[in-house]
Amino acid sequence: LMLNVLADLAVEAEATVILMMRLAGAFDRESDPAEAHFRRIGLAVAKFWTCKRAIALVSEALECLGGNGYVEESILPRLYREAPLNSIWEGSGNVNALDVLRAIEREPESVEAYFGEVESAPRDARLDRAVADLKRDLKEGDLESRARRVVEKMAVVLEASLLLRYGDPIVGEIFCTSRLEDGWGRTFGSLDTQPHFKSVVERHRPRLYSGE
Repeated sequence: LMLNVLADLAVEAEATVILMMRLAGAFDRESDPAEAHFRRIGLAVAKFWTCKRAIALVSEALECLGGNGYVEESILPRLYREAPLNSIWEGSGNVNALDVLRAIEREPESVEAYFGEVESAPRDARLDRAVADLKRDLKEGDLESRARRVVEKMAVVLEASLLLRYGDPIVGEIFCTSRLEDGWGRTFGSLDTQPHFKSVVERHRPRLYSGE
């Protein structure tokens, strides 16, 4: 069971890292109009989603350590206290979600850039269905009241596409099965049983330099 939890946390962390690296690349290529359009909407989507997921991820990591994760002898208690602040300093969830809608309304090129990005991933039936579902969502009315749900979908679809393009195949498979389909519950550690949990966790194990 603990391997399930740790693997789930590792998959979530890897998806976030690859999303941040993609956005960093968009900033590096700021002179490219297509990258600028992608950055406009991708940054708002990422800020909303990572700020929300950080709180849940750090809380679960603290549970994994138990009392040792709560006492002030490691950095984890500080991370736990400060994780909610991201949604204040970087804009509240509503502010970021509405910023995405603003980009959709005022800069349609950013939407084209977003779908151009996610549709550049290798063909995957789960991702294809999620993209089609997202496009339907964007065409429906009363988008403002559904903004959080729509932006959440945009974030997960983008992460899935990036993992399929650039990530570890096993991590991408677990992410798509769990986040795009029904192979996941509502808490970390509720992945469908798979034989690759240990290898995923090992990918994230710190490699300490012994000096030898």
